[in-house]
Amino acid sequence: MWIADQWKEYEVIDTSQGEKLERWGKYILLRPDPQVIWNTQKQAKEWNRLNGHYHRSAKGGGEWEFFDLPNEWRIHYRELTFHLKPFSFKHTGLFPEQAVNWDWFTHIIQRAGRPVKVLNLFAYTGGATLAAAKAGASVTHVDASKGMVTWAKENALSSGLGEAPIRWLVDDCVKFVEREIRRGNTYDGIIMDPPSYGRGPKGEIWKMEENIYPFIELTAQLLSRDALFFLINSYTTGLQPAVLTYMLSSALTPRSGGKVVSSEIGLPVTRSNLVLPCGASGRWTSSEAE
Repeated sequence: MWIADQWKEYEVIDTSQGEKLERWGKYILLRPDPQVIWNTQKQAKEWNRLNGHYHRSAKGGGEWEFFDLPNEWRIHYRELTFHLKPFSFKHTGLFPEQAVNWDWFTHIIQRAGRPVKVLNLFAYTGGATLAAAKAGASVTHVDASKGMVTWAKENALSSGLGEAPIRWLVDDCVKFVEREIRRGNTYDGIIMDPPSYGRGPKGEIWKMEENIYPFIELTAQLLSRDALFFLINSYTTGLQPAVLTYMLSSALTPRSGGKVVSSEIGLPVTRSNLVLPCGASGRWTSSEAE
């Protein structure tokens, strides 16, 4: 498992009975997590010092209960700054487990010793975009949500990347990739974090199991001749690491060589020394990047 264990301002303190107890900066949140099907003694004092608790409804969805939590606050990872705020369906605007991937491609970009162009698809609030830009890459950030792109821009400004070579686009990722192919544009690194289900700006429907492999094949056409890496993340139940490996190997290695490695990603749990599984990632690297 690839573990995001370099955080200073975030931690999973404890887990029990379908919930994870987290520290985001100086604030303690309790949120549901479907992976936590075990029951442990709740000995950490933070169980009784919550700033926010997301209660899941038996009918689906849920709602927040707040105890002295600001509308917005910030945390940092290395030199990056992220704006956080609780919003619908338990999210805060950041997936901390992805830091293990940020560190991976940061090393590749910095070691390349040349200009690197990165495409970040389904880019959300820009964690991967900021990490790639901080490493020295020029980045194209694409997400269907105008609100998420605006949020990502705020994170970039707070991280000192307001003037970085980042192209911000509100667009349907599939249609954008199709246009980029027609334009003849290519990228040295591609990142995608597709949702299990989603809609584009004009109502385009995305279903992970049906659409992901054709989309990987399509997007692979944007890899430059001296491409460095391709990263895909999955939070969809049923898409195990081996499936990511098979998809990337089938779509990329016949035309680009290189190698593919996939794994679960996770976050360390301070109290129990467990590692909380948080989805899976597949990584393709070229022979140059290895």
